[in-house]
Amino acid sequence: MTGVNDDVPGGRQLLRVEGVTKSFPGVRALDGVDLTLRAGEVHVLLGENGAGKSTLIKMLSGAHRPDAGRILAAGGQDGEQAPGQGSGQATGQAPGQATGQAPGQGSEQATGQGSGQATGQEGTHEGLHGGLHDGLHDGLHEVHIRSAQDAERLGIATIYQEFNLVPGMTVAENIFLGRQPRTRLGLVDRKAMRVRAAELLRRVRLDVSPDTPVRELGIARLQMVEIAKALSLDARVLIMDEPTAVLTSEEVETLFEIVRELRAAGVGIIFITHHLEEIGVLGDRVTVLRDGRSVREVPAATDQDELVRLMVGRDIAEQYPRQRPDAPGAPLLRVRGLTRHGAAAGPVFEGIDFEVRAGEVVGLAGLVGAGRTEVVRAIFGVDRYDAGTVEIDGKELARGDVRAAMRAGLGLVPEDRKGQGLVLDASLQDNLTLARLDRDTRGGLVDRGTQRREAAAVAERLRVRMSGLGQHARTLSGGNQQKIVIGKWLLTDARLLILDEPTRGIDVGAKVEIYQLINELTASGRAVLMISSDLPEVLGMSDRVLVMSQGRLAGELPVEAATQDAVMELALQTPDHPSTKHHDESAMEGSDVH
Repeated sequence: MTGVNDDVPGGRQLLRVEGVTKSFPGVRALDGVDLTLRAGEVHVLLGENGAGKSTLIKMLSGAHRPDAGRILAAGGQDGEQAPGQGSGQATGQAPGQATGQAPGQGSEQATGQGSGQATGQEGTHEGLHGGLHDGLHDGLHEVHIRSAQDAERLGIATIYQEFNLVPGMTVAENIFLGRQPRTRLGLVDRKAMRVRAAELLRRVRLDVSPDTPVRELGIARLQMVEIAKALSLDARVLIMDEPTAVLTSEEVETLFEIVRELRAAGVGIIFITHHLEEIGVLGDRVTVLRDGRSVREVPAATDQDELVRLMVGRDIAEQYPRQRPDAPGAPLLRVRGLTRHGAAAGPVFEGIDFEVRAGEVVGLAGLVGAGRTEVVRAIFGVDRYDAGTVEIDGKELARGDVRAAMRAGLGLVPEDRKGQGLVLDASLQDNLTLARLDRDTRGGLVDRGTQRREAAAVAERLRVRMSGLGQHARTLSGGNQQKIVIGKWLLTDARLLILDEPTRGIDVGAKVEIYQLINELTASGRAVLMISSDLPEVLGMSDRVLVMSQGRLAGELPVEAATQDAVMELALQTPDHPSTKHHDESAMEGSDVH
């Protein structure tokens, strides 16, 4: 690896990966990857979807084992509990209680009270562990992380992009799952657990009760519970996989404050993000992965264009390559008076009127909770509505009938691609052809040959990185999973594609590929209705922008008038008093209104 920058805060290494490789059937996920993590730094791991980031962090957290290479950490060999880590962690004590000191202080003990003492006792360590190959390496030992428990004993905690929470359990029970504090009689000390959970929730600025069932929380709050859960481990190495993907700007800043506090306490943080603007704000160093290889380590202040070039191996000339039509065609979708009654707080949405014409992209903007997702789910027939009409090509669509919507040429790429857009344990072929199963069935038998040909063609068109059509959807990266969800609707010849947060959690290269696909769809006379909380994306890819506020359409902006200020002014209106601004404008990503 070239371009290593050793001038980072902290200096002392907590973790080192040397020449690690990992292969799966038909895929070499990692090929000689190197990485170092130092105390008191944020080390950004950057790469396209499928570059190997998830495989590497799963290796560090015990889910995968390397085929070759080695991992060195400040702890005992084979995941043995490191000196200085008491039993407090195993019983779920709050941060600081496990060792009686800050997270960074525990890591000094873990290496044998400093490198001087560690090197002086090298022979003792070899006797205890049966030899550590080359013995100590800058206070590190070679370790074999075989499970999540091994990683935890080494002081490594991971916040995955996919939540690891039990919906039927409370927030407190999820935070301390498997590590509940106990009474002297060995019973779960629920009072202590709630008190400690409340402390952690205050630390992440999450205003919910520890007794709240997790199933009642939205995605952003689930992410903060995951962060609280990781903090409960009092880890000295914290791995964060796309932690900001589902957070508003205000929540992102709260997260950054927490990360800075941990960095100041000496914790080493591996931070994965696709938001390039976050790197210079929070990071110290960046390791770039491409095609399973570590291609460069650079300072976090590196220019974004250079980071993109390192990630994708080429220059990307334009971030939002929208090719706008000279004039849109006839209306494909017409919505009139769409209303869904809610509880005492008011309607979920009310009086929604708009149309989408052939050849255009219509952006649907608004603050989190404005009702955008609810409207498009009602249009597609997933959710009910109480009044109004939806027309396709001038013909009214039956309410609450997804099949009728599909037959009329609608397709929906949902906000939650894993939970609603994919069958994760089914093959890519089955996922791609699921929406056209009726078309591929003759005499009660599925024409698998036709399915294979169609699925292979669309996977090649979308440049899906896969080992084959038999690969399970669960094993793909986020960007490739999104391509499968979109590809499913391409195979139905959908005339109007509804995209709800189409690029959330996707790298810049995959984003541009999706944008180019949008151009292809509209150039062929199709239309796109796009919801996005990324305001620059809405402005860059839309031909018109509709803005929702509190369940109503606050206004429509042509592309030449659609600025961030103009969108936010509409998004902050109230239905009865348009000039009143009472929401926090930071709830829309990318806003520069202050």
